Amino acid sequence: QVQLIESGGGLVQAGGSLRLSCAASGRTSGPGRMAWFRRAPGKEREFVSTISPNGGNTDYADSVKGRFTISRDNAQNTVYLQMNSLKPEDTAVYYCAADMPPYSELGSRSADRYDFWGQGTQVTVSS
Repeated sequence: QVQLIESGGGLVQAGGSLRLSCAASGRTSGPGRMAWFRRAPGKEREFVSTISPNGGNTDYADSVKGRFTISRDNAQNTVYLQMNSLKPEDTAVYYCAADMPPYSELGSRSADRYDFWGQGTQVTVSS
């Protein structure tokens, strides 16, 4: 089993920044593909960003491209999401997700690919 614990959420004014962290622990056979999803009030969960196991490949939803940056520190088993130029529409609960070896063949933007999920951290952006 793998446990994911998110932190770093909070309340920020529009235009501000936050950095989310997701710490992974438990038994794994290698680094996982990691991702961030979010669920805004009254909306479906949506993909935000993903990073490959070695950190060499990243992908972003169009709505956050150029504002958010995903990164990872495999020595610390931690993935980060740096969020800049935040907008009120970024308000949501943000979830960290992991696809551990053997890796799924589903698309990296698909929530179904990820076997492990954190509890979520609330991000609120005021206008």
